Amino acid sequence: MNTRTAHAITGGWHAAMNGGTLLQAVAARAELHSAFRAVAVVFVAVLTIVAAQVSVPLPFTPVPFTLQPMVVLLGGAALGSRLGMSSQILYIAIGLAGLPVFAASPVLPQGFGRLLGPTGGYLMSYPIAAFVAGYLAERGFDRRYLTSVIAMVAGLAIIFACGVAWMAFGTPRVGLSAAIATGLVPFIPADIVKILLAATVLPAVWRFLR
Repeated sequence: MNTRTAHAITGGWHAAMNGGTLLQAVAARAELHSAFRAVAVVFVAVLTIVAAQVSVPLPFTPVPFTLQPMVVLLGGAALGSRLGMSSQILYIAIGLAGLPVFAASPVLPQGFGRLLGPTGGYLMSYPIAAFVAGYLAERGFDRRYLTSVIAMVAGLAIIFACGVAWMAFGTPRVGLSAAIATGLVPFIPADIVKILLAATVLPAVWRFLR
């Protein structure tokens, strides 16, 4: 490695540490090629698929309990706005192709039909939520616990807003009150716990990198 390359790598590392995403910091430190970013996008999409398989159907709502929102938000914050959004677009595209990547359901089909069902709003919100979490992370929100919580809450609010709106006014069009009762309220306690736990991850990684 010549001196110019070494200075470029060092400069990239310091720039990422001062104002970049976690992915940029890791890539700069490990001297990784830009192809690493594509691999990271695929990796987060795969994590989302895995998280979808850890689902618990609930008898009072068509929306299952899954770990997907936590992966969506952590992945978006780690990758940044554009790559985080890309990872979720990739996930949805794989599902639209007919592969069984969405959460298991005895009544809801895989493939394009899932987006037209009662959980379609949640799925369609994932790219937006990942973008917002990544956008805030690019501005340093992922480096401290409290601001990391804010970033996670902002992303989760988008997921619930889209999901509840779709249930209320899209499919199955149950009305706003019923949509809130079945698509939001039952998940608040568990999601508060998930956010409080997830918000510890990225600040801990940043402390390790320093």
